[in-house]
Amino acid sequence: MRLDVVTIFPEYLEPLNVSLVGKARARGQLNVHVHELRTWAYDRHNTVDDTPYGGGPGMVMKTEPWGEALDSVLADGYETGSRAPALIVPTPSGRPFTQELAVELSGRPWLIFAPARYEGIDRRVTDEYAARMPVYEVSIGDYVLAGGEAAVLVVTEAVARLLPGVLGNAESHRDDSFAPGAMAGLLEGPVYTKPPLWRGRDIPDVLLSGHHGKIARWRRDEALKRTAANRPDLVERCDPKALDKKDREMLSILGWAPDPDGEPYGRFWRRPEGMEQ
Repeated sequence: MRLDVVTIFPEYLEPLNVSLVGKARARGQLNVHVHELRTWAYDRHNTVDDTPYGGGPGMVMKTEPWGEALDSVLADGYETGSRAPALIVPTPSGRPFTQELAVELSGRPWLIFAPARYEGIDRRVTDEYAARMPVYEVSIGDYVLAGGEAAVLVVTEAVARLLPGVLGNAESHRDDSFAPGAMAGLLEGPVYTKPPLWRGRDIPDVLLSGHHGKIARWRRDEALKRTAANRPDLVERCDPKALDKKDREMLSILGWAPDPDGEPYGRFWRRPEGMEQ
């Protein structure tokens, strides 16, 4: 996979040289290029922003530097054999960045990131390149950062760890929170390691039982408990068809019930009386 990042703060992307992403770069699984946007600003101050049309506070990133930068990145990529680029624009007004989207992006061979500063990038830049390639405007949460570089790091790490050979154990991401399949829409439950007793706290007996079926059921129940406690919105949105009889029994214990006006095993809602004793 090729990754290009155009930014006014290249030093912010130094974490791409460490941990799993850094190792993937060293092994040649990720071909990462970081570009300084001001390279394509030609006035004496290397200006990349200007006041917004219509007035208002803040500054807006200009079309010219971004256009020339992205054209240059695309030309270089095509010359070196890269194909099928996609533009990633981190923005709080974008679609939520999810594990499902990370999986989708991990299947693309070339990602170009355009992290903005100030009030954002002139909209015409996004519209221009949407006519040439897929554009993903993504948000990593319901908050606003000083710039999009932190979001680039988040997206890159989430995507890179899904590439074949990046994780030491290829099975590691299959039980992650939100992972497609059995964990879709669920949070992963608690995990434990040695020693079995620490400061008077032991680990659940089932994890020492060696009974794989009971362990799997315990982990599933703990995922349901944590999801119901921390992200009840996920329970409300879950696909009831993905839940088995034991799942529904656990949700019932936790104070949830299928919508009585819906189909059998319809969407869940919280019972007024709450959890069972």
